[in-house]
Amino acid sequence: MKRIGCGGILVKDTFCGPFPALPRPGELVAVDTIKSKAGGCAANVAIDLRKQGLCVDLVGCVGRDAPGETLLKALQTAGVNCDRVVHTPDYPTSETVILLVEGEDRRYIHTFGANQAFSVYHVDGDWLAELDVFYLGGLFAMPGIQLDELLTLLHFCREHEVVTVVDVVLPKGFVYAPEVQGLLPYIDWFLPNDVEAAVLTGRNDPWEAMQVLRSWGAKGVVITLGERGSLGVREDECWRCGSYPWPTVDPSGAGDAFASGLIAGIVNGWDFPRSLVYASALGASATRAIGTTDGVLTAAETERLIDQQPLAMSPEHLANPSPA
Repeated sequence: MKRIGCGGILVKDTFCGPFPALPRPGELVAVDTIKSKAGGCAANVAIDLRKQGLCVDLVGCVGRDAPGETLLKALQTAGVNCDRVVHTPDYPTSETVILLVEGEDRRYIHTFGANQAFSVYHVDGDWLAELDVFYLGGLFAMPGIQLDELLTLLHFCREHEVVTVVDVVLPKGFVYAPEVQGLLPYIDWFLPNDVEAAVLTGRNDPWEAMQVLRSWGAKGVVITLGERGSLGVREDECWRCGSYPWPTVDPSGAGDAFASGLIAGIVNGWDFPRSLVYASALGASATRAIGTTDGVLTAAETERLIDQQPLAMSPEHLANPSPA
């Protein structure tokens, strides 16, 4: 069986709501449950991949505390191998409280915690060399990930034929670093959403942002567009993919589910259009339930959905990239 490693942000999520409206000052609002779940890019992708029947190892940092134990228990229950997760005494486990308000976007209360400690040096080279795919979730939101060290890791993966998939999280006040351009030629799949692509490239139009990323040497890029679907490029192949119009209960984790669908396509050797459709199905399914992973379809469920509801796909003309 193919081996997949997921590294990056790990979070204990607490979901409150949905509420008709946020409580007024001094008001008590009762809810049926307050749910604690595994969260963070790396954790979400790992759990979603297990739902596809794939073998997953996880690497990241948690604190030596009760939230860390809750997070690890949820991951292990999902079948994720957590042997490489590091307990750091320097920070508490990262936590997020998500307030769900009907008809509005989510509110977040977050402590970054142990994700500050995660670095390239937590990724063991012998383990990495044995993988088929390595996913890094949360680039630019982990201060311990130095770009020059990450470039060395990406070189190592390329030498050992490990496919790399990198997702980004841009914190408030993010300042673009020119070193990003040096990373892209060594990342096999780069997965920003449209807002992140605009911040990175200075181009608000996703197509223009895609062209800039290609001019920087990116080979495989997928820009997710929310309800508008996705735009994907791989070498000289470009596709626009639609989205499944399911009613949204909670959009948390949709991007991570999309990433897991793309990885499933990679390890199964599917062509690019099929991988995009599969990723879109998983991404949409994540919005069906409260939490980042509860609504995500299994492999069998996803195949049935795709067969029963074909998704709109259209090829796009791809000009040779010009310098940005």
